[in-house]
Amino acid sequence: MPTLHLEMHPGRTLEQKRAFVREVTRVTVETLACPPESVDVVITEVSREAWGKNGKLLADG
Repeated sequence: MPTLHLEMHPGRTLEQKRAFVREVTRVTVETLACPPESVDVVITEVSREAWGKNGKLLADG
């Protein structure tokens, strides 16, 4: 059972998330030759206050 995890900042619409889940499932089924019902997609939204890069929080610019 493939489980795909996506972490991103909040702000995408529900329709964008639906489209992502639909397309990543399609590609996973094609690539891994598995049934679509075996594919799980987990989307985690992480605020800029909780995401660091290059030694700084993204919220700090």
